[in-house]
Amino acid sequence: MVSNTLKLGLAALLSLQALSTTQAEVFKTEAGFVASVSHTHGFEAKKLRTWLGQAKLKKSIIKAMNRPSEAKPWHQYRKLFLTERRIRQGAAFMKTHQKALAAAEQSYGVPAEIIAAIIGVETSYGRNIGSFRVWDALYTLAFHFPRRAKFFQKELIEFLQLCHEQGFDISYPKGSYAGAMGIGQFMPSSYRNYAVDGDGDNKINLWQVNDAIASVAHYLQQHGWKRGEPILHAIPTPASTEQAEALIALGLKPKLSIAELKTQGLISPAVDDAVIASVMELKTELGTAYWLARDNFYSITRYNHSRRYAMAVKQLGDALVHRLRSTP
Repeated sequence: MVSNTLKLGLAALLSLQALSTTQAEVFKTEAGFVASVSHTHGFEAKKLRTWLGQAKLKKSIIKAMNRPSEAKPWHQYRKLFLTERRIRQGAAFMKTHQKALAAAEQSYGVPAEIIAAIIGVETSYGRNIGSFRVWDALYTLAFHFPRRAKFFQKELIEFLQLCHEQGFDISYPKGSYAGAMGIGQFMPSSYRNYAVDGDGDNKINLWQVNDAIASVAHYLQQHGWKRGEPILHAIPTPASTEQAEALIALGLKPKLSIAELKTQGLISPAVDDAVIASVMELKTELGTAYWLARDNFYSITRYNHSRRYAMAVKQLGDALVHRLRSTP
């Protein structure tokens, strides 16, 4: 990934903590961004201006951000990922990379089928890792998408730091329209904080499958995955949908014990009363369905903050297990 052009020649590299504590503002102009980043993070202002001048505004990225798949109703969203092709390819992926998946599960406690399902949802098991230059994507969203400007300006800085650390040419890495990279689609900050070496070569390359597998598992573990625990439990439609809506409004992060949820009129599965869960609903073609979501479901939503996404991962993982058990 290193070329002789546009290499990052930084004298110093400050930590992520410094970034998170100093970037409290949204930069209205590129000049303001350059002045602040060069002062705070040790980047040469002249180089920053050159790199920004070479970035290309991609209007197609703005359009894509305004129509995300997660906005679709669940029964439509599900059909994007729970396909025969994706299940077949996923089973093959799990057979091919059985050793790496088993090692990641052993190290981080995340089941192999969940790791594979995330990679399947993100990039069709590495077949579609994105065609946008990450620099262009982050630039476009940092300065031409006001609603998320602060987030993407932070990721733009993270990407510069990542390129320095990994020896990447900033013009080289390609990824999604949101700037996510590799087989598991990590944003720059996630790459820096959660990517790990999965094959023991002392390098971290998320375009390499063993590193991607280990990094997905590590990410989930670091975001609260609990080894051996369920992901969620289906429950009957509550007697009081108004009460259910009030519980759903508390958010996906588990806060209430099963005992407390029972007092709110929910019929729970055979789960210990001390277990903490949240209430979740999705609109199906047959009506609204309800679940109790556990910490492991919430962990998946830290990868993508969408309950539809997390449910697609869970159900694709189940489908992969079923396919592997039913075929030689």
